[in-house]
Amino acid sequence: MTNAVSKMIESTARKLHVSEKTLSRSGLSFVAAIYVYKIIFPRLQKLYHATKPEKDMELQDMVRQMKKGGPSVNREFFLQLKKLIRVIIPGPWSKPAALLYLHTLTLVARTFLSVYVAQLEGRVVKYIVRKDVVNFSFMMTKWLSIAIPATFVNSMIRYLESHLALTFRSNLVKYSYDLYFKNQCYYRVSNLDGRLENADHCLTDDITAFTSSIAHLYSHITKPLLDCLIITLSLYNLGRARGGASIPGPALGTLVIMITGRILRRVSPKFGVLVAEEAHRKGYLRAIHSRIITNAEEIAFYGGHKVELGILQKAYISLVSQMKTIFNKRLWYIMLEQFLMKYVWSGAGMVMVAIPLLTSTRNETEESDGGVSGRTQYFTTAKNMLTSGADAVERLMTSYKEIVELAGYTSRVGNMLQVFEDVQKGHYQRNSVLSDVDLMSRNGHNDTSNITFRNGMPVINGIVTESLDGTIIIEDVPIVTPNCDIVVPSLTITVQPKMHLLISGPNGCGKSSLFRILSGLWPVYGGRLQKPVVSDMFYIPQRPYMSSGSLRDQVIYPDTLEDMKKIGMTDEDLDKILGIVHLQHLVPREGGWDSVQDWKDVLSGGEKQRMGIARLFYHKPRYALLDECTSAVSIDVEGQMYQAAKDQGITLLTITHRPTLWKFHTHILQFDGEGGWKFDRLDNNKRLSLKDEKKHLETLLSDIPTKMERLKELCSILGEDSRVVEGGIKQDIGSDSTLSD
Repeated sequence: MTNAVSKMIESTARKLHVSEKTLSRSGLSFVAAIYVYKIIFPRLQKLYHATKPEKDMELQDMVRQMKKGGPSVNREFFLQLKKLIRVIIPGPWSKPAALLYLHTLTLVARTFLSVYVAQLEGRVVKYIVRKDVVNFSFMMTKWLSIAIPATFVNSMIRYLESHLALTFRSNLVKYSYDLYFKNQCYYRVSNLDGRLENADHCLTDDITAFTSSIAHLYSHITKPLLDCLIITLSLYNLGRARGGASIPGPALGTLVIMITGRILRRVSPKFGVLVAEEAHRKGYLRAIHSRIITNAEEIAFYGGHKVELGILQKAYISLVSQMKTIFNKRLWYIMLEQFLMKYVWSGAGMVMVAIPLLTSTRNETEESDGGVSGRTQYFTTAKNMLTSGADAVERLMTSYKEIVELAGYTSRVGNMLQVFEDVQKGHYQRNSVLSDVDLMSRNGHNDTSNITFRNGMPVINGIVTESLDGTIIIEDVPIVTPNCDIVVPSLTITVQPKMHLLISGPNGCGKSSLFRILSGLWPVYGGRLQKPVVSDMFYIPQRPYMSSGSLRDQVIYPDTLEDMKKIGMTDEDLDKILGIVHLQHLVPREGGWDSVQDWKDVLSGGEKQRMGIARLFYHKPRYALLDECTSAVSIDVEGQMYQAAKDQGITLLTITHRPTLWKFHTHILQFDGEGGWKFDRLDNNKRLSLKDEKKHLETLLSDIPTKMERLKELCSILGEDSRVVEGGIKQDIGSDSTLSD
């Protein structure tokens, strides 16, 4: 077959009066052009049309949802990858770009070194066959000399790949952290949006896996492509130099590679979906561990270790099951892959090496050894080149799995950034099985005229403005929880500076939710809210957060030491603040202001609450939002702290159940727990007298049922009618002046 092809090329070249080399190159170029026109161009055209932006955004979202069956190599993957590449490589002259250029030069150098080493090895074998000791010694010297730069280049490739992955990770982490901590995104992602379950896992493991994968994939694809190109040209020239047919060999290799690629792609499992699910289950397992560590004390008090152990084991078994699924699918796939790439390719490679020798027209009778050494040199060189080429093609073929795995990591990281950006814009999504009508009917007992639902979520239609004089104006603002429960359909109050407000009501009536709306944590779904800037309001919860750092850091949180010095505060000023909240003993007890402890465990409940109040006196805001923040503090110390806050001009907005704090407030906002509320001026003396009267009546009436039962027994013994006696007693109670006071 090969002889016939060579003779046909030779006769055609003679007829056209051109060289065989020119004819062969022209034919090869024509075949390549046909392949590009028939195969490559239609695929590029299809990809181009697929990436054109849709005019109808709703239709585009619908198509995306229909096609979305998990992360895979599709249009969405390329769009997300393009966006992430802009983040990890900010510009053509940035540090990551410079590392990428250097890495590319190293890969090119390694390819040329591979070809040179293959040719050098062929010469060494040639002189061994000839028994030429002098030239053999010279070639071995060159061999050892070229080994030094070759090993350095190999090490540089690994070094630059690792350094590139680290640089990519640093840029992506910085960008992600900026989004995560902007506009309280860290709170909104976990409390208002339900798309991202484990943000901590995405910010750590997923980013690391993505950057390592893309850095490795670049070298894993770039170098094999260069190897295939240069080695193909070298083999073609080597075959032509032998005077044999040089086209059938590369054509056979290309055909075998194409068939292998189609087979592997057709039977390849969806590793992207599998890897993404594995990463999801790893994140869930990690979240359970974090939850146990965070709530270890509560779990220990309840003795809930069996329940937590069961949940943990279930999550681990789920992860193991997913990993076993991946292992099982990889088993038969790798077996087929190795059969095609190791044995089929080896056989095709031997045929490719043999074709130029079997069809050679070169006259070797003048050689002293009959041309044996020359053929041996060619065979050794071609074999080494084919080995390097086969390795390059194998890496290209196996890289498809890595591309699909990269699609899984890209999907998770890209979705994370998309959620962060949506949250910044106030676009929230939660998984809800209820329609808009169902949500309105579920809250049917409340007036929902000022709330609009769309796709299972209330629409943010409220207007929020900043107050110049510090007045808080709430007009027709609904209080809606993240679960779309309307706690209060409409609230309208006005709070001015020095107007101390007491907020009361049953649990779940909207007291703390009002603070979240004022602090900007929850969106305003309707009405109008006018409030001071966030820095003029300071929120103190029932369980104050103790940060990691020194004792000084606990008082000035969230300021730093540099911030404290800028505003002119000193440690002596902090001593005075601790004196107000009766914590001055902490400084000598803990070893000074610079002492570092695990403060959430070192301080008691009352000390932590007083530390929260100390932060109030340090920051001196215009408004203090106090949410049961002194429930573990004695009444006398609590009263002193509240009076000190009023003396410093801080307006108090307090949620409390202690009557002793009523005297520090001027107005009261009372929720009834059913969507209603009452806002009025607080008359402390009248309210306390009413409360005392209530307790007095409860004491008098508590013993009446027992006495009535005894009266019935006595009436039955005496034979009297108990109903007549009960009626007389009720008349006496109604006219009893003692009970009516």
